[in-house]
Amino acid sequence: MSTPPDLFYNDSESRKYTTSSRIQNVQAEMTHRALELLQLGSPSLILDIGCGSGLSGEILSAVTSADGGPHIWIGMDISASMLDIALRREVEGDLILGDVGDDIPFRPGSFDAAISISAIQWLCNAESSEVNPQGRLSRFFNGLYAGLRRGGRAVCQFYPKNEVQRSMISSAAVKAGFGAGILEDNPGTKNAKLYLVLIVGGGAVQGDITSMVMNMRGVDVQDARRRYSVAETKGKRRGNKARIMQKKDQMQRRGKVVKESSKYTGRSRRRVAF
Repeated sequence: MSTPPDLFYNDSESRKYTTSSRIQNVQAEMTHRALELLQLGSPSLILDIGCGSGLSGEILSAVTSADGGPHIWIGMDISASMLDIALRREVEGDLILGDVGDDIPFRPGSFDAAISISAIQWLCNAESSEVNPQGRLSRFFNGLYAGLRRGGRAVCQFYPKNEVQRSMISSAAVKAGFGAGILEDNPGTKNAKLYLVLIVGGGAVQGDITSMVMNMRGVDVQDARRRYSVAETKGKRRGNKARIMQKKDQMQRRGKVVKESSKYTGRSRRRVAF
């Protein structure tokens, strides 16, 4: 169990977060990176998910016409303390107090793009036995998918605690219908940053993000589709057990409960005639 963000970011923590020069610099760097990945060529309406005190929103508002701006943004956050600071800072975006794990309350196709910095990993937390992280992730990504126009894009920077959370988040995005991929900046270092890049089908890239990020600064595209295809073929050659183990692994990554494997897994059963 862990403290939910609306309680963690109380008045004191919200002030510390907003006034820290280190956090401001890191937030600005990640926001600029997310904008680069969004590739917005004209002024756009952007949803800022987990907008906090408006640090990212200020950058969205400051984008010049030469870089495709300025953008209009609407921010949504679960912390009343964070939004109170944003109001006192007189940010330009409109602000909404709400839990994105419950709903994203906008008409379908309202936004050209969405951005989220250091927020969606909170949806993986279970503060009590009544909280279902998979359900919260599903509601969030389904709501986001509906809220974006056809061809719209979203970039979510996040900090998963482990590979299970990383898989939970990416799987929920794909199930909602997004073309999705994860980019990692500075892999293997303490400054590593993960970005979930999403696109709604119907755009020029046909739901495949690979062409969006190919040849970008600092991006190494690793297309796993061929690797999985080869693995599946080898699995078929190896026999029934390999396919069963692969299927069980896929189900575990999706959070499903599967039977424990044994030496009998995948063995042919002897048929006994009576």
